[in-house]
Amino acid sequence: MGHKIWRFGVYNDGGPTSIILVVKVTARRGTFLLVQHNLSLSEIILNKLKEIAKEEDCAFIRMAPLLARNEENKKIFQKMGFGVSPMHANAYEATWKLDLAPSEEELLKNMRKSTRYLIHQAEKNSDLTIIKSNQVADVELYQKLNLKVAKHQRFTPFPSASVKNELDIFNKPARNASLYSDAGGDGQALLFFGKYKEEVVASALVIFWSGIGFYHQSALDPKYHKVPIAYLLQWEAIKEAKKRGCKLYDFWGYVDPKSRHPWAGPTLFKMGFGGKAYEYVRTQDLPLSKKYWLTYGFEVLRKIKRGL
Repeated sequence: MGHKIWRFGVYNDGGPTSIILVVKVTARRGTFLLVQHNLSLSEIILNKLKEIAKEEDCAFIRMAPLLARNEENKKIFQKMGFGVSPMHANAYEATWKLDLAPSEEELLKNMRKSTRYLIHQAEKNSDLTIIKSNQVADVELYQKLNLKVAKHQRFTPFPSASVKNELDIFNKPARNASLYSDAGGDGQALLFFGKYKEEVVASALVIFWSGIGFYHQSALDPKYHKVPIAYLLQWEAIKEAKKRGCKLYDFWGYVDPKSRHPWAGPTLFKMGFGGKAYEYVRTQDLPLSKKYWLTYGFEVLRKIKRGL
């Protein structure tokens, strides 16, 4: 996506003990180094990051680690001078995951009663159909719906170029599936489209990688929120993940469903399919200059404005 990157690995006895991807982010709110999904943090890595940050004139280092949210892991960052970021760097601070080991019948049995009922109702409704595609050109169909949802819910969606790149990168091995086909080819990403009376009213981008099906992005036309198409689409995506041999289905972002957070409704929807929550150490910032506090103030205000 045009960002400057670095890849680092720490080796011990000939084998890697830590591998990270570092991205330089240049935005209106400030310039910083971003490290996502790291499984550890060492003084060696941190010193190298500080060196790069100084050379690149970065105000801070931001990390969104994949470490369980407990006191032991929190202290790792506290001891190195990090503090909790005012904004999360990804949806992985907390996520909802479903174990795909059970049979389809067992998965349905383990769902919330109302979710299971709506899936069965949708399956019987001849006006509802689910189609799949791994074609980059079909991102425009998804994005058209996504922009409608973004306008209604007042949020900024990912740009088309970002979604196209994601679909393209994960599908490089196979690009032969076409829109409305039953098979998605051998690629690792699929767009799911839900049609109601021949009109596309729901869509989702699902990534199949490392034995996990990631429910990464989605959109539902607000005009059809009472039509159970989203339940059928999600169930088809879960079955696709299981068919591909995935061990888990990851619904991504999770918050307290009883809170006033904008994700509370989507979280309640996800929980209906069964599974459990996984919480990770919150996004961490290491200030390197006074300019960081300008970014901090900007992000705090934006967080308040968004109701997060």
